[in-house]
Amino acid sequence: MKLDLSPDQELVRDTTRRFLAERSPLAEVRRLAADPAGYDRKWWRQGSELGWTAMLVPEELGGGSVTGDGLLDLVVVAEEMGRLVAPGPFVPVNVVASALAAAGNEDHRATVLPALVAGESVAAWCLAEPGAAWCPTDNARVTAERTAGGWVLSGTKSPVEAAVDADHLLVVARTAEGPTQFLVPAGTPGVSIVPLRSLDLVRRFAEVRFERAEVPDQAVVGNVGRAAADVEHQLLLALALQCAETVGAVDQVFSFTVEYAFDRYSFGRPLASYQALKHRFADMKTWLEACHATAAGAADAVQAGSPDAARLASVAAAYIGDRSTAMIQDCVQLHGGIGVTWEHDIHLYLRRATVNRATYGTPRQHRERLAALLPA
Repeated sequence: MKLDLSPDQELVRDTTRRFLAERSPLAEVRRLAADPAGYDRKWWRQGSELGWTAMLVPEELGGGSVTGDGLLDLVVVAEEMGRLVAPGPFVPVNVVASALAAAGNEDHRATVLPALVAGESVAAWCLAEPGAAWCPTDNARVTAERTAGGWVLSGTKSPVEAAVDADHLLVVARTAEGPTQFLVPAGTPGVSIVPLRSLDLVRRFAEVRFERAEVPDQAVVGNVGRAAADVEHQLLLALALQCAETVGAVDQVFSFTVEYAFDRYSFGRPLASYQALKHRFADMKTWLEACHATAAGAADAVQAGSPDAARLASVAAAYIGDRSTAMIQDCVQLHGGIGVTWEHDIHLYLRRATVNRATYGTPRQHRERLAALLPA
């Protein structure tokens, strides 16, 4: 967490923390493991009333944030959600809301966007494709062909977060003119959504198939053939939020592991008093602070529209992706036998960090992206 939060951001943090502790404790996360959607729509609407879905949307479109720096305010919420591995379509809904606010047509802004902001509707961002590059734009395998009255979409997107319960799908597709995004109602004929199994107990993913699904011209978001820059910006938003959430999860695990090490006695001494464990905790604390710093640096750069935003986002995704799972695995070992039981909560955090590590690009893929971003 940044040390220089404004009073308004501190209020957002504290309000979100209390709300999650009361309405979505870890016991509720366990209960929702068997729920098809993985979250409660009523609970999601209540979270939206706290501004969770409005901060990337301008005030004139029904959104707004406490400081005016929407992403920086939203990462405060994301970190708190990570601390309790909260359910809900947090990242995809915010990404789609941002896209519609920036490039949606009048119909999108008048009907779909207000419902997303109010928590009455859910949207999923269909980006990844099976067996393809993790961020397809020009080479997207899902294609869109012009017809007399609109477009026909064909192909498969997978994995797609929140698609199972989504009302709308924002689809990245390839057209003859170039990459284009389409807002497709989930119930459109020719669209089928196949749930996938997820390591995370409350994160739901699916395979979305488009079998000559017909959509009108009004489904286009932005300009035909010019979605590459929009998709890149949406990806940076997703990475900033995901990194913040993962850091919140790791911070929480580190805190309760240190507490356990002081409470647990071995041969008449607290576990934390042993020199070997002190070194391990010191190393982890260093890595944790670096995770905080890289996540904050990425969010600052994306918010400011910095030329270095893509590079810093990939630095954060690569570093946090590697360190988060390694740190939580180490904390599992420090808990001893209880750390590998279903009853202990630490596996909930490991599941979240592991899924986040693979969503929107793995650490290896982000290091490859960094290499491509370096000047020749």
